[in-house]
Amino acid sequence: MNTNQLSQETLEQMHKAQGTASPDILAKSFTQSAVATTGLTAYDLEAPAKTLYPVLTPLRNEIPRVGGGTGIQANWKAVLKINTQNAGIGVVAGQRGKVIQTQTADYNAAYKGIGLEDNVQFEADYAAKGFDDVKARAGLGLLQSLMIGEEKLILGGNGSSGIALTQPGTPTCSTSTTGGTLPAMTLSVICIPLTLEAHLAASVAGGLPVSQNETMADGSVQFINKGTGAKSAAGSQVTTGATSTVTATVAGTMGAVSYAWFWGVAGSEVLGAITTLNTVVITAPAAGTQNASVFTADWSKNGLVFDGLLSMAMNSNFGSYVLTQPTVAGTGTPLTPDNKGGIIEFDKVLSYLWDNYRLSPTKIWMGANAAKDVTKAVLTSTTTNSLRFNLDVSQGMIAGSAFVTSYLNSFSMSGVKDIPIAIHPNMPDGMVFFDTAALPYQMSNVSNVRQIRTRQEYYQIDWPLRTRMWEYGVYADEVLQHYFPPAMAVIRNIARSP
Repeated sequence: MNTNQLSQETLEQMHKAQGTASPDILAKSFTQSAVATTGLTAYDLEAPAKTLYPVLTPLRNEIPRVGGGTGIQANWKAVLKINTQNAGIGVVAGQRGKVIQTQTADYNAAYKGIGLEDNVQFEADYAAKGFDDVKARAGLGLLQSLMIGEEKLILGGNGSSGIALTQPGTPTCSTSTTGGTLPAMTLSVICIPLTLEAHLAASVAGGLPVSQNETMADGSVQFINKGTGAKSAAGSQVTTGATSTVTATVAGTMGAVSYAWFWGVAGSEVLGAITTLNTVVITAPAAGTQNASVFTADWSKNGLVFDGLLSMAMNSNFGSYVLTQPTVAGTGTPLTPDNKGGIIEFDKVLSYLWDNYRLSPTKIWMGANAAKDVTKAVLTSTTTNSLRFNLDVSQGMIAGSAFVTSYLNSFSMSGVKDIPIAIHPNMPDGMVFFDTAALPYQMSNVSNVRQIRTRQEYYQIDWPLRTRMWEYGVYADEVLQHYFPPAMAVIRNIARSP
């Protein structure tokens, strides 16, 4: 058999196998696959994997970090006042003056360990060769995750010396027969106050974080408080018709950054809303599934973390100024324009800090929506002589929109002082935080008004192998110190501008 005969016989066998009648036509052709991973199709995969998540840690980046921590807590003393009795300075010729009295205080802040862990299976490392370094990504992701968590603690950590959220009173309820879809029933309403930790982890669909036993990487079990306060007693309201609404209100809880609302038939109340005000308008049956019965105690203080700036500022033991907007059922109270380009509540805070401590904040932190409302409050003043607009008309273009980037403080020894306004990614919309990074006091011995003091800076542990898996941990040991909490101030319970 020659080569031509072999080729012809081979083709005939192929046609026969494919069920093709004609020996001159191949039944199988190669076409482009409809799916990237099927057929003889090249896979155009760019290496390495893209990193598409934000690592926003403005306070962590701004606040100084100092080492040298020892013992179990940082300790310091402060001279708060001199000549506390305001002794007169006049003296009789040849005689001595009066002895002054000095007020001092002792302070401390306990060190806390922070850390997270991750692991990489051997097979995952093999599979990623030539594409990405999954072990390096595990280490980087751990450090970034720890920094993101640290930022939340710096802003609003509520440790063992923080604020125990007071149990709200029974919600006060009222109803309207229009505007909603509530049926005729007796609606039961329960409220739970939340710390920043709980607020950031909560959603109506996913529920509030539940304090419970959790298993750590080493197999140990730890009960962890997640920042929810004690739930209120149930309030009730009878509705009529099929288009009712219910407005529920509780007295504000100091230290709470938001409130979770549960409603439904008595005994079956489920999560329906999370508000930054101490009031809510209920227009429909609750959309969540988490039942209020899960929350059986006050879990607002997490002893594993240190106190953050908001917790210190709202703690009456530290002497910071807290301005709470008045409660108006269903709507709350927004910031108030002063009709001169300013905001009444801002000026009240700035005036207080000057009158009592002769200082000015260095930055005003708020959420994105609060920043919009600040801009609106300034721009909607009836008199705008204090405003200045810089228009760039290059190439015949004018950009739209406006944003207030700073606020003028007229209560300052150095005259009008410009205070930058900054958006913080974790700040609830119902709050504005006034931060002070420098004291105007001569020879205060305070180089950093607030600082992170560490017993041990960030470090990574590569744990010994115990399975076919590399295990990593990234840790630090530190505490947030604030040498003069009265230099901080908070405006809370702020409603959105209409």
